[in-house]
Amino acid sequence: MSSASACSSGGGSTTYTGLRIASIFIILATSTAGALFPVLARRTSLGIPKPVFEFAKYFGSGVIIATAFIHLLSPALGALSSACLSDAWLQYPYALAIALVSIFGIFIAEFAAFRIGTARLKRMGMTTYDPHGHQAGGAHAAHGPEVAVSSDAEAQAIQKSAELESVEYTARQDTLEYSAFAQLIGIAVLEFGVMLHSVLIGLTLAVDENFRILFVVLIFHQTFEGLGIGSRLAFLDLPKHGTLIPVLAAIAYGLTTPIGIAAGLGVRTTYNPGTARASIVSGVLDATSAGILIYTGLVELLAHEFIFSQEMREASNAKVLYAIGCMMFGCGVMALLGRWA
Repeated sequence: MSSASACSSGGGSTTYTGLRIASIFIILATSTAGALFPVLARRTSLGIPKPVFEFAKYFGSGVIIATAFIHLLSPALGALSSACLSDAWLQYPYALAIALVSIFGIFIAEFAAFRIGTARLKRMGMTTYDPHGHQAGGAHAAHGPEVAVSSDAEAQAIQKSAELESVEYTARQDTLEYSAFAQLIGIAVLEFGVMLHSVLIGLTLAVDENFRILFVVLIFHQTFEGLGIGSRLAFLDLPKHGTLIPVLAAIAYGLTTPIGIAAGLGVRTTYNPGTARASIVSGVLDATSAGILIYTGLVELLAHEFIFSQEMREASNAKVLYAIGCMMFGCGVMALLGRWA
């Protein structure tokens, strides 16, 4: 395709129409299966060993980090430096700037949500939530020396003790609720970034000239990415009324790429991903998603799962090496897929 035709407003490729339509259902099945498997396997009695879940969890972390850099930031740089854009777009690395703004935007939003939630719990005189898994400001008071008390005083002490236990129980419940809320914010941010990317690659698959290669690669791409999302959803610690959230989130992820493909097929006679407008839209969205996944991958996954995790600090060297190896393997596989998509 010539430079002029690549920048024109004409449509994309119209070959392999039947296979492009079939790709909607094939990718729907594979991506949904990848996201749902960890969620359902952890809830059922399939007898899956714990190391398998740990493999999926750390493999998924590597997949998400590689997605941020290889499958989002790199395409954003390419789209926003396209020859089809005006000179104003080529005089500054806008993709990197947008990713930077996205990183700080997510950080500020999460930090503000944490401060608001902590302040609310403190106003209620209850335990505050530490995202690293500890609690502060407990309701227990230091005990002084034992003294003899009258029966009335004993009765009052017993009543006060019962009230204190009730306050402590309520504090624990509110702390768990806030912990669940914090977890949901983290996974929602992660899934939002991945879903933006999934819709865009669905649009691209629907109109791309190199459909067959891209289709095969995207089957693996979406399955591995779904495994990364699903492994995080499976380990959410939610109250009973939130048990359906991981399942619904996994299904929502599975729907995003097929929706993008269907939309692309609907406008493939007019949609050309190489035009200036399409490059700007995809570049901005990819850069935004890259910032979201970079922050989530490095802070929520790497830092919290390794540096701030008491389990990892006390784990054997073999377990730590296994976890890091799984993560590097997932990162390497996803980075390799970036050779074709």
